[in-house]
Parts: sequence; structure tokens; C-alpha cells
Amino acid sequence: MSQPLLSPSVSRARRAFPSVLFDEAHNEAWSIRAETVAEMNPRHPGDAGYLKAAAALRERGMRVDSHTSGPLTLAALADRDVVVVAHPSDGTWERVTGIGSATLSPDEIDALESFVRDGGGLVVMAECEQDKYGNNLVGLLERFGVRPMHVTVQDTEHNHQDVVAWVRAQLPRQRGKADLLARVSGACFYRSGVLSITNPDAAVLAKTSPSADPPDQPLAVALQFGLGRLVVFADSDLFGDDSIGDYDHLTLWANAITWAASGAVAVAAGTGTSSSWLLEHAGWIALKESVSSLRGLQAKDGSLDVSTHGESAAAAATAEIDTIVSAIEALRPHFEHDADYLDAVILDLQRWRDGGFGVPDFLDSLMAFRPELHRVDGLEHLVVFPMYTQNGNPDRNFEAVVIRVVWPDFVAALESTRYDNSMFVPISFVDFTAGYDTNSAVLFPETVAIREVPRFTWGAIFCDREAARFRRVSAAAADTLKLSLPPAAERLIDNQALAQNTFVLWDLIHDRTHSHGDLPFDPFMIKQRMPYWMYSLEELRCDLQAFAQAVDLETEHVTPYGELVQYAVLFDRLFRFPITGDRVRNYDGLGGQLLFAYLHKNGVLHWTDNKLSIEWSRLASAVTDLGREVETLYRDGIDRSRVGYWLAGHEFVARYVAPNPVSVWARGAAALPLDGPPKGLVDLVLPDEFPLNVFYEALRRKLGDVIESTRGITAVTA
Repeated sequence: MSQPLLSPSVSRARRAFPSVLFDEAHNEAWSIRAETVAEMNPRHPGDAGYLKAAAALRERGMRVDSHTSGPLTLAALADRDVVVVAHPSDGTWERVTGIGSATLSPDEIDALESFVRDGGGLVVMAECEQDKYGNNLVGLLERFGVRPMHVTVQDTEHNHQDVVAWVRAQLPRQRGKADLLARVSGACFYRSGVLSITNPDAAVLAKTSPSADPPDQPLAVALQFGLGRLVVFADSDLFGDDSIGDYDHLTLWANAITWAASGAVAVAAGTGTSSSWLLEHAGWIALKESVSSLRGLQAKDGSLDVSTHGESAAAAATAEIDTIVSAIEALRPHFEHDADYLDAVILDLQRWRDGGFGVPDFLDSLMAFRPELHRVDGLEHLVVFPMYTQNGNPDRNFEAVVIRVVWPDFVAALESTRYDNSMFVPISFVDFTAGYDTNSAVLFPETVAIREVPRFTWGAIFCDREAARFRRVSAAAADTLKLSLPPAAERLIDNQALAQNTFVLWDLIHDRTHSHGDLPFDPFMIKQRMPYWMYSLEELRCDLQAFAQAVDLETEHVTPYGELVQYAVLFDRLFRFPITGDRVRNYDGLGGQLLFAYLHKNGVLHWTDNKLSIEWSRLASAVTDLGREVETLYRDGIDRSRVGYWLAGHEFVARYVAPNPVSVWARGAAALPLDGPPKGLVDLVLPDEFPLNVFYEALRRKLGDVIESTRGITAVTA
């Protein structure tokens, strides 16, 4: 389906989850209010209720309300993302929600057209023999190039339970940006009409079969109109309480509403969550400038680089320390919850100065900084440390960063009841110095310059940066590969707030998995020498576990983020990880390569005609199966020697990802010096032991600039 190109100043999402309004003021034959359903049809309420349809949307995080009186004006629609109009009728033919008129006034039709044109979504349920019901849906829908026809479809071959008027739809394969039929393999239309289309951009979601009367005619269509979206069904029964559980109706319903809700809405470019008070605060401005100057005077280990800058460097550093201390004091009123840390960091700064600017030791202030004790959504911390930044600056230079804790209620509840992880602190950037103008997305105590290694009690991950680069790379990859996305995945990629919360949940589960399960990961393994594919398998294991847990969360309707975590894991692993960074022992990249190869070899992922497609209905079971294979490797590993475990790991990866043709490890145990120390075996690992396949080589060339553009990205710059 054709989509307009959107300018950088346009965002496709108004809020994380849509707000849906059901019109019940025009004698609709369906209601989302239990008391109204009972009044309309006390003997058979399932034939009058969209109660299950509304509940399904609420389970997916949406706000759902009904409009029961008054006209549909722009003011009434102002806070809504989608309006549903479900089969208005006069009382002659249906039991309806009211005793008024089934027709929309000209002003209401104008308002609905304007609502969609400006970015809203409209979902309309028509009926068979449309003209007899006394409504004017024809007049409304003709504004968009769609007309419901006055017929009743019959099909003697493709029907449900041998009822010729209950026709099983043909579902054409979707080719647009969004796939409204993702995870939909069947649908039945009960006493349905058909739709006539004059809008060339309309996509047919369902149609009658060649054996039907009339044959090959649209039963459901979707189209972009201005900035908004319209979905029309020629039958209203398929989403009623009696039928929404049939075939894949529930998924089709959720897809249609989510897609319709995700039209474009004009917003100011460059909006984000920065704290304006900080960016304009004289203390913060002075702190950043002094830290920047001090960084230029430091050696790699954090000491003063006198050999380069001369004896005058000490005087310059002293002046900068004085300014930093004064700036911290000026900022202190905004960070009273960090009072002990701010006292300690000032003492550490002064101790470093008084000790002659040697290798810095900030252990005392590090031990006083305890963000895990204050996991309050929106709480900000001022952080000043000499440190390296992972995937950023390798030197122990001074950094100043103001962080904001991201701790939504649903994550707090899941952490306290299901995924205990007292060390985990999700954060976002407010502002930062040069070491974070990089790919670094973590704040770890291990990176700080200290005299000894204590027991660390926290680890912080910048969910805003992770989400922003995920969105940029995933959007570019989907566009380049012509991958049609499920509507929920499309909305995830288009919405920073939604993506941030998704990454918080993913990281919460991933992080705790390192210490759970068979042969759990030793947190200090990173300091040991071993083949890098073992790190790759561990990171992949944790992500596959997060995916499996997300499937459970979706199935159990625990949180609407369950489905979204699955898409986040999949797209980040498939698209960003393999082509980010160099090819020297790229263990995160290798995990993505393995997932791609597994899905491809099992026929879940297809690269055909220069288009990528995924069989969404098979995805969850396939990823879960790979997770089981990795878990089996781990479980069996306890009975193997260390080297034997390394060999088994190599064999497992090589089963799916072709090793380098000159790899010694690929030739097996007979080619390896097993009688020597393990170090010799690690030395034989090639820098690129498992090279990229031709698909990823091409993708890296096409998305190289996009990957580079995510350096230093935050929610503000996304």
C-alpha cells in the first residue's frame, strides 16, 4: 500500500498506546457497554456486544471509551487516535444502542474526514444489503474512495460450517510498509457485503474467493488518507463477541485498530525530554566546560599528562578542579538525594589534586553513589567520575553526566513480583560530556578509576539511547529490505516513549538472566580469556530468554509490552548488531548472525526477490526452539571440560553460521594443540572467526551511514 513520505518534523504516534472511541450515538448495532448489550439483546448478548473486542484492546494498553450522545465534532475527537463506527442502523432491522438517528449529519461527516486527514484513524463496519439500514455510511466512505455495496455474499465452496453466507475470505499477501495480516491466516465474514474502491491507494485486506457470488470482490480495505488512516470491513459480525474468537479475528482486529491509530501527527521537530533548567543553569555550563578542559590535560590512565602539557598543567588542572567543585555546589539544591555522594566526590577531587594528580582513585565517592536505592521515575542524578565509557572513550578521563531514572509503574510491578533484579537501574540522558558523545549506552561502576575492586551493587543502562538507535536502524533496515511490519512493530519503531519502556523491560529480563539457569554466566567472565563466541552465546541466551518471557507475558495478558519486546529483540539482533562495530571478535554481531541463519534455515525468514519477509505466525515458536537448543548446550556444558565446552560452542555456532575458511577451530579437535595451555587455543581464534554472509555484507554497505548516525544519539536527537 502506498505511503506518503513524512518530513523529519512529523511523528507517527501521539502517545505510547492509542486512545479509541466507539461511536454509540448513532444507533449502532454493537456496544462496548455491558449494560447496554444486556438491554439490546438479553437472550443473546453475544450478538450485540463488542465487549471482547474492547477488552482485547485494553489488554494491549489502549484506552477505550464510548461516545453515547451528541454529535461527533472535532472537539469530541480531539483526544482520540481512532474512531470506530460499527454498523449504525434504524430499529427496523437491528436492535441498536439508541432511539435516535442512524445517519451522520453533514457536519459530522466533515469532522470525521478532517479528523482522518489530520492524522486520526477511522475504522468502519458496514454490512450486507447496506442500503436498507437507514444509515449514510455510503456518504461518509465515498469521501475516502470506498463504497459498501448492497449485496450479500454467498460461497458454496469456501464457507464456514457449510453455511453459504458465512464466507471464508481470501487474504492477499501484504506488500506495504505495514502488514495488517501479520499472524492472520484465516477470517470468516458472516452475511457480508462487498466494497467498491475508487481510491487507487487502497489495499485489499480480504476478498471473496473465485467461487463466491460475487467473486474476487473486496471484503476489507485499508488506506492512507492525508496523514491519517481508514480501515473498512464489509461485515460487523466477525468482531462481535460470538465470533471474535473464530479463526484469527482477534489478531486482525488488533492489527486494524493499531494500524489505524498510527497515522502521522505533526509535532515540533527535535522534541525530547531534556531538562531545560539544567541546560541553562550556569553551574552546569561551567561544570561541562571545566570537565572538557580537564579531559584535555589527562593521560590515558587519568593522571595529569605533564610530559605533554608541561609543569603549567598542574596550575591549570587546579583551577579547573576549583571550578568543578563550585559548580557542584551550585547544582547541589537540585540533587539533595545525592548529598552523600556529592560530598564524597568533592573530597575525591580535592584528594586527587592534593596528591599531585596521579592516577585518580574515586572509590569512596563511587561507594557513596547508590542509584539503585532510589528507583523513582523521573528522578535525576548528577554524576562526575574519571572513567572510560564502554563502546566509547577507552581512557579514564573525567566525565560529567546528568541522568534521569526511567522506572514506569509496570516495570516496578514486574521487578517486584516476577523478575527480581535489585541492581538494575534504567536511565536516560539529560546532558553529558564528550565520552558519552559516542556509542556508549551504559553507566557501570566497573568503568570508574578506583584503587580496588569492591562488590558492585548497581548497573545503569541508557534506555533512551538504546531505543533511539534501535528505531533509526530498524526503520532504515525495514525500508531497505522492503519488510512489511506488523502494526504493533511499526508503532514501536515510530514511537520513542514506547520503545524506551520496551527496552527497560527487555534489559530487566536480560540482565538478570546472566545469573539464572544452567551453567549461569560468571559476571567476571569478561576479564577471562576465552573464545569470543562463548560471550556471543551467553548474550544470545539472555536475549532468547527475554524473548521467551515476553511471549509468556503476551500470552498471559500481563502487559502490552510483551509483544513489543519480541520485536525489539528480533530487529536489534537481526539488523543492528551484526553490522555495528568492527569484525574483531564481535560477539554481539555473531549472536545476530546466528539468529538470522537459524530463522532462514528453518523457513521462517525469507530473502526473495530482494525483499525480506518473515512468517510472523511461526516466529515465536522458532525463536523459542533456538533458545532450547542453546539451553541444552549450556546444560550439557557442565559435564564437559573447559576446552571441550569451547569446542562444543564452536560446533554449535558453525552448525548455522559458516566459519572462516582458514579457521583452525573449524577443523576440529585433531587440528588444535590440546596438550598446551588454553591460552594457545584462544590465540588461534581468528579476529573474524565467523564472517558476515553475503546478505549482511550488502546490508552493511547500505546502512553504514545510518549506523554511524546513531553515535551519540538520544531521545532528543532521535
